[in-house]
Amino acid sequence: MNTPKHEVPSSGITGRRLSYLAFAVIVVAYLAIIKISGLLSGGWADEDDTLTTRGVVFTMLIPLGLSVIFTYGVIAALGWWRPVTKDDRPVNRWVWVVPAILLGAILLGINYSALSEKGWLFIVCLLIATQFVGWGEEGMFRGIGVTVLRQHGLREGQVALWSSLIFGVVHLSNAFTGGGSGAIAQAAIVSVAGYFFYLTRRVSGSNALNSVMHGLFDFSLLSGTVILLDQQAYLGTFAPILAYPILAIILLLKRRSIEPADRADDAAVSTPA
Repeated sequence: MNTPKHEVPSSGITGRRLSYLAFAVIVVAYLAIIKISGLLSGGWADEDDTLTTRGVVFTMLIPLGLSVIFTYGVIAALGWWRPVTKDDRPVNRWVWVVPAILLGAILLGINYSALSEKGWLFIVCLLIATQFVGWGEEGMFRGIGVTVLRQHGLREGQVALWSSLIFGVVHLSNAFTGGGSGAIAQAAIVSVAGYFFYLTRRVSGSNALNSVMHGLFDFSLLSGTVILLDQQAYLGTFAPILAYPILAIILLLKRRSIEPADRADDAAVSTPA
């Protein structure tokens, strides 16, 4: 990151110029902070699950909080606050259907009854922890990642493709922390989700809405599946899962009308699949 500053790069992004290798190093450091601090804090507190408030604090809240500090510290060091937090490349307004469907899936997917049994402190800690996930990952991959790719002159369709694939590949690291072969399927699903969050960033014009919704989506998934012990089967759990194929079909059918007319050169490659 100790590269010289450029006043106005060809991409229109001010601040420091970042190589692909430097970005890879930053991503690895980001992952290391989450994994290592999670092991250390969880081991120190003798916690290895998220079934209790204490477990959420030591296995999620602390390591994820550190990763958020690191992410936005990098953004500040690069001088990239504006290109990371604002998006000046709009898409057609119908793309608002993406965050709308995601929001519907979130509201349907939260297991309100099971959460109420855990108590308000557990809910607050889990909500904050999942927001750390959203703001950390969106800051790193839809923020820094998208900015790096744009700075290197990639077309917007290529930015969508590679930022989503990188996001998915990073989740392959879960194979080494208990995810096993299932991490491959997770990486593919996460890549698709990354594209949805990328479109949410562009249609909203900032990196805030996708960050909040990313966190809420994870909160919804956790509340309906792995976080609550001995819970009854919850039909709403399928809502977030169904959102993926529904959005994929819509975007596939309307892929040529995602970009505004004045960006027609990118329209043919705006869907990363």
